[in-house]
Amino acid sequence: MNTKQIDYCIELAHTLNFGRAAENMFVSQPTFSYQIRLLEEEIGFEIFERSGKGAALTPAGEQFVQTITGIREQLKRAIEQGQNFSAKYKGSISICMMVRSAVYFLPEAMRIMAESHPDIQIEPQFMYNGSLEAFLKSDSDILFALAEQTRQIPSINVHKLFESRIYLITRRNDPLAEKDLLTEEDLYGRTLMVGGGSPPALRSVQQRLIRTGRIDYFNSPDHDTTLTNVAAGKGVCLAPGFLNDHSGQFAWIPFDCPESFSCVLCTHKNDARESIVDFVKILQQLYSEAAAFPL
Repeated sequence: MNTKQIDYCIELAHTLNFGRAAENMFVSQPTFSYQIRLLEEEIGFEIFERSGKGAALTPAGEQFVQTITGIREQLKRAIEQGQNFSAKYKGSISICMMVRSAVYFLPEAMRIMAESHPDIQIEPQFMYNGSLEAFLKSDSDILFALAEQTRQIPSINVHKLFESRIYLITRRNDPLAEKDLLTEEDLYGRTLMVGGGSPPALRSVQQRLIRTGRIDYFNSPDHDTTLTNVAAGKGVCLAPGFLNDHSGQFAWIPFDCPESFSCVLCTHKNDARESIVDFVKILQQLYSEAAAFPL
């Protein structure tokens, strides 16, 4: 199986017409049909059912095309990244985080890094779930994490980055949005969305509020669903400040509680590259200089 055959297969799955697919791929129809047949013979099952009206995916073919489409996109990105890398860079640093907003000053750090290390490429990676596991498998060089996640993990260096407090998220026209600081009593009679993979510190606050018996609640599976429900006026939610994308769509009001989140960067102990040390220091410096920035 080669990339040409994969491209032909994906195109035929889109058009379901041999003639049109061949035309779109700039080859003759016999050549196109021959390559599809070679592919099916190699993998051992039919991808398409042929008829006078054209082609239709078999059940096995539908699953196959779905899989190879993802593989082809990954291969395309790998080639593009390789082309960029070979043209300009001598090394790279990948940094993994659950969402873009988690490391708010990352773009500024990348700009500074480009000035001092122009031959080093910074590659952000976004993974809402499984980022720690990916880091431990050395799929990334730096990991943004909560300090509580890193305890008792061997062979890593942990670098303190900032403390993030808990905020209440509401619609901007909600009366609560007019306050500078919210307390437990402010939420009485409101509906609080909980769950969605909340870290222990946040779950502790949520449960404390629910136990008052004066706050309604319902479970929300993830942060994006929660924000959609907030926008729809179905309730409010508590969240770590590092999830704030500062887009202005919602009001983020500090919530009065002792719990907070220690946000850190993790690096591999066996990776002592000077560029990684310098990049971590740049991020730490940016956060230390932004003491008044809401986190």
